[in-house]
Amino acid sequence: MNAFVYILHCCDGSYYVGSTRDSLDKRIAEHNAGTFDGYTAQRRPVRLVFSQDFDRITDAVATERQLKGWSRAKKEALIASDFETIRVLAQRRSNIKEQTSR
Repeated sequence: MNAFVYILHCCDGSYYVGSTRDSLDKRIAEHNAGTFDGYTAQRRPVRLVFSQDFDRITDAVATERQLKGWSRAKKEALIASDFETIRVLAQRRSNIKEQTSR
């Protein structure tokens, strides 16, 4: 059984990160139909901008949690497959943490 983590671009310009073990097409249709009350219900229509599949739902959920903690810039770099920018942004955050802990 496959599982997915995905990023949706909402009509207000924000991003939504989610995961599912269901069909990705079905889950996006549910977001666009407002099937579930939540973040995307008031921000429709939504458009899929990134997805990654996993063999286990636990891996998809772990990745979802990680992505939810990312800045908008890092999410946009991931969407663009700009892994160098992700690396640079991750280093900046690490450097900031080091400087503030001194």
